[in-house]
Formats: sequence, structure tokens, C-alpha cells
Amino acid sequence: AVVSTQSTGTIFKYLTMDYMLPEKFQHILRVLNTNIDGQRKIAHAMTSIKGIGRRYAVVVCKKADIDVTKRAGELTEDEVEKLVTVMSNPRQYKIPAWFLNRQRDVEDGKTSHLMSSQLDTKLREDLERLKRIRSHRGIRHFWGLRVRGQHTKTTGRRGRTVGVSRKK
Repeated sequence: AVVSTQSTGTIFKYLTMDYMLPEKFQHILRVLNTNIDGQRKIAHAMTSIKGIGRRYAVVVCKKADIDVTKRAGELTEDEVEKLVTVMSNPRQYKIPAWFLNRQRDVEDGKTSHLMSSQLDTKLREDLERLKRIRSHRGIRHFWGLRVRGQHTKTTGRRGRTVGVSRKK
């Protein structure tokens, strides 16, 4: 529906989000232990799952044969299951390896895509491994310093004691 408003003598016309709710519309979906807003479009709503970005969400929707412009709450249970299977097995659906967030894993050498709690667990394990082998990155993580080569002489001083104490 087109709605017109008048603000400071100028008329603005804009479209409202006016759509018919189907009988089985879900306002909140539960996918991979994450709540998804049913009113957002599916490609955008999937980005609320940790480890899934905008481009990966669109590719997964296309591989699962789901319309990208569809709202998340309009999906049937079969479509949601299809999305989950494509997200959990991306290589079987011919999603290229460079699209995935875990390439050539250190422990098993496999390429996979991690989401939600798996991502947190792997990140924690990687940091523990770096600390255990006493690498430069691991030591910087342990000390709470910048890891990626940033300057630290004058920046990033918040939360630390800075300055010289004067003698009285």
C-alpha cells in the first residue's frame, strides 16, 4: 500500500510492508539453536546465525531451491530442513571450498563450514593450541595484547595504567 505523508511542505510517498500472512506463518523460527525473525526475508534472516553471512545465506537458499525474496516465517518445515542440510553439508551441494569458513582444518585436514556453537568451540581450541605451542600469536593472546601487528605504543591504552607517577 502506498502511504503519503507531509513533512515541512514536501509530500513523501513510501511503500509499507503490506503482505498477507499465510495460515502457517511463524514469527520466530528456531534453526541451529538460534532464533530467527520470521518477518525478515530468508536470506537476511539467516545472517543472525553465527557463521553465516549475507553471501553464504543467498548461496544456500539457491542451492536449496528456496525463493530468496520469501519471508522466513513463510517457509514450510521441509524447506527449513532442506536449508539445514545444505548448510551442514555444503560440499555435497557443490558449494566451492573458497566459500567455506574452515578450510584445511589443522587436526583432520578437511574443509567445512562451521556455524553457531561449533564456531565458538573451534576458535577456543585454536587459541588454546597457539598458547600451548608458545607461538608469537598465542603469547600475544595470552597477554591480552594486539595480535595482528598493530602499533601499541600510543594506541589502545584504555583499561590500562598509563603515565609516570610523580614523586612529591
